[in-house]
Amino acid sequence: MKFPSACRMQRVVALALPLLAVSQPVLANPYEEDELALADSDAASTSIATGSLHTLRRAPAVASVITAADIRAMGASDLDQILETLPGVHVNRMPNSNSPIYVIRGIVSTSNPQVLMLQNGVPITTAYIGNKGNIWGGYPVEHIARIELLRGPGSALYGSDAFAGVINIITKGAADLNGSEFGVRAGSFNTGDMWLQHAGNHGALAVAAYLRYGQSEGSRRLVAADAQTRNDQLFGSHASLAPGHGNNQYKANDANLELQSGSWRARFGYKKRYDMGTGLGIASALDPQGRQQSERITSSLTWSDAQLGRDWGAGATLSSQQYSQEVPVWYHLMPAGLVYPTGSFPNGMIGAPETWERTYRASAYLDYSGWRQHRVRFGTGHDDIDLYRTREYRNFNYASNGMPIPLPGVIETSDSTPFLRPQRRRIHYAYLQDEWQLATDWNLTAGLRHDRYSDFGSTTNPRLALVWDASYDLTVKLLYGRAFRAPAFVESYGISNPVALGNPLLKPERNTTTELALNWQVRSDASVNLSAYNYHMHDMIRLVTNTMAGTGARYGNLGDQRGHGLELESKWAVNRALQLNASYAWQHSIDLRNHQDAGGAPRHHLVTRADWTVLEDYQLGAQLNRVAGRRRAAGDARTPVADYTSVDWTLATRYGRQQWNYTLALRNAFNADVREPSPAPGLALPGDIPMPGRSISLQASYQM
Repeated sequence: MKFPSACRMQRVVALALPLLAVSQPVLANPYEEDELALADSDAASTSIATGSLHTLRRAPAVASVITAADIRAMGASDLDQILETLPGVHVNRMPNSNSPIYVIRGIVSTSNPQVLMLQNGVPITTAYIGNKGNIWGGYPVEHIARIELLRGPGSALYGSDAFAGVINIITKGAADLNGSEFGVRAGSFNTGDMWLQHAGNHGALAVAAYLRYGQSEGSRRLVAADAQTRNDQLFGSHASLAPGHGNNQYKANDANLELQSGSWRARFGYKKRYDMGTGLGIASALDPQGRQQSERITSSLTWSDAQLGRDWGAGATLSSQQYSQEVPVWYHLMPAGLVYPTGSFPNGMIGAPETWERTYRASAYLDYSGWRQHRVRFGTGHDDIDLYRTREYRNFNYASNGMPIPLPGVIETSDSTPFLRPQRRRIHYAYLQDEWQLATDWNLTAGLRHDRYSDFGSTTNPRLALVWDASYDLTVKLLYGRAFRAPAFVESYGISNPVALGNPLLKPERNTTTELALNWQVRSDASVNLSAYNYHMHDMIRLVTNTMAGTGARYGNLGDQRGHGLELESKWAVNRALQLNASYAWQHSIDLRNHQDAGGAPRHHLVTRADWTVLEDYQLGAQLNRVAGRRRAAGDARTPVADYTSVDWTLATRYGRQQWNYTLALRNAFNADVREPSPAPGLALPGDIPMPGRSISLQASYQM
């Protein structure tokens, strides 16, 4: 990788951090002291691998944990900034709504349904697209207690969408907040946030609450050409708004409430994004007028008792999610003055697809440890996914060749030619998992989950994980797992868009992965983790051209992809004042249809970070993010996406209670030209998706 010659500081930080952690001599600490050091750290344990708590080093998976302290140190204000720092993860963008795409181990898709997002262990997947929702609008971080990331397949425990990885966001409870906090933040792009969170005990009831309001005009980097630019060239019109700026504004309301008493815990969440822009356009044509909104209401009731009886533990969860996405100001899919051979659109090509859905989930598990050297978990559950209402307004229909035909005005097409009719899906599942202590230093975890879907049938997915403590400071893991991703409703049942027709005969996508991981505790304050993986994806869901009709496309299981890579992570607490972290990920993914790079994901991703405590009450942080080697997918003749290196700086106070704390964050300090790849073949957005340049934010919070 070639670093800019003008940035000597970037070179020093990038090259030094990984070496510092591994160059220290190994101290002969007793095994028990090493275990104690790990147990004392919030970041040293995780439950995402099996559902029960393990140290990260011995968890039967490749996982990472980010704590609230880590989030404060990096001065992050949104989830995307945090995930970008994790090994094997890169945040791409969609032109549609500027929604993030979490690329894990090189697995890229248009809407990112291959990553399962959990909030407090409960999926927040939407049925329409199959992801977290395109009208996402960011996720605030002040109320996050920790983030757990599982890289690789997790369907043996979590079912669908745990394909490339699993992200679990755990919000703060009463034990995490310890009082009340008020905070405000202001920054570039007219961005502002204010929040209030409180926790306390009222008798036997522990209460934690969070409220937040935020807004932003968003980054306004110049877009030189868009989809309408090409239409103008083809049909002789002059309608494009490019060169122009994207529409990344939003307003946000967030609320959370948690109640806990004994073995019972109830959680309620609210997330609304409104007056939100369309990014670079719903159809990759600039649209400064369109506005959209999403509303997500979640609730869960959990009971768990690890000591239900001798050798027995149990738990159960009931949860619900209500999700809607609406278009209060109609999208201009193409701008006014658009001309097609099928007719002209003096007011532009207007559309407004809207959906309402609700999901109910019930699950339960039993743990049994009465068999010598075994811990067995049996779980079962039922999901009821109901996309109960759809509505659409538009001023066009489609000709037989797929070209839009203008209508006299904007009409509701929900009954005549809807984009999707209401759909319902029911899922029954059961899984069995055994953690077997083969010997003093060997542990084998085996799991199997069977899912039965009401629409496409059944799927069974196994996992195996062999963990060996080779010495008191070295752990070796050999992992195998299979995962699946169920078709989204739009992929199976979309009916009016001739270039993206649904296919009710779709099968789920599948992924088989093998991994080898080494976890080396170099000393009590330094560690190095290395993982190597190989995966094979098949039955991938892609649009297939209708060759018989000569036009249009339908979703089909047409695609296979192989990938392999390495992930290296090192951490070193040099002393009480200095913490160094570094990670490097390399991957290579091949589309087996043409044996070319699958495209869109960085082959090389380097993140280094240093945090210094200065003058006892202040913390200074520096972070470097290097992204390189992004190829184009087959059929995309553009030059590869340009590499970039960005540097962030943070300065924060570290005062105690009853005092104000401040965080100053400077992101992309050297104003690098950061761009994320637009979808192939690049005819719509030839210049890719420009990301924010240099930005600054100042945060103030008061803890009572």
